[in-house]
Amino acid sequence: MFETSRLPERDPLPRYLAPVPKLLEDLGLRFAWLVVAINLVGTAFGFWYYSGQFAETATVMWPWVPDSPMATLLIALAIAAWKLGHELPWLTALAFFGNVILGLWTPYTLLVFSDSYAYLHPLMFQFLFWSHLAMVVQAFVLHRITDFPVWGVAVALAWYASNLIVDYFIPVVGDPHHTTIPVERETAMFLEADALGVIAAGEVTFTLLALFLALATRVKKCERAEVGRTGGETAGTDPGGG
Repeated sequence: MFETSRLPERDPLPRYLAPVPKLLEDLGLRFAWLVVAINLVGTAFGFWYYSGQFAETATVMWPWVPDSPMATLLIALAIAAWKLGHELPWLTALAFFGNVILGLWTPYTLLVFSDSYAYLHPLMFQFLFWSHLAMVVQAFVLHRITDFPVWGVAVALAWYASNLIVDYFIPVVGDPHHTTIPVERETAMFLEADALGVIAAGEVTFTLLALFLALATRVKKCERAEVGRTGGETAGTDPGGG
């Protein structure tokens, strides 16, 4: 009795803001509790995957270490809150940012260092690659349950900006807290960049992308609401003066 009775309306957003087919969106929302469960399983796996890095990181910095499992935990909580009738815009925005950023950054990193990831079993490599891309897909369904208010986007930006800072620029305690990569940070890459610069450039780019997508979705939804309001007023006007 706590769940939403019907699926939320799908706003006619541009394809670049809503690339997931409506049928797939509806399926994900209809089986939302299954999506929550899958993300919680992924979260548990992710925390296990990061266990070695936790052991090498000061406890106070642990919240900034498990990037991908934090993102899947956030989306599980955001969808669960919506299903219980209490959608939290700041939580949904955090989930959107996390799943876009980490859903793209991990495949990007796997490809950039593909030769150095030879130690990974091919099935594990494929699992990490495609499961993270699936995070991006589910992020693009969140526009159905939120309007991305600016204050909610600001919360998400503040958190993921802090994540960028401690991962690559000012670690605060100990070494930079980015996900472990299979080469030394100083390893020369392409365009005279080192490995740290390459992965930092990827995460900065994906953070800006998430910010653009969230705010663009907000703008398009506001434009539609304004058109609906003015259209309704026009339709209700009596040309004859009544």
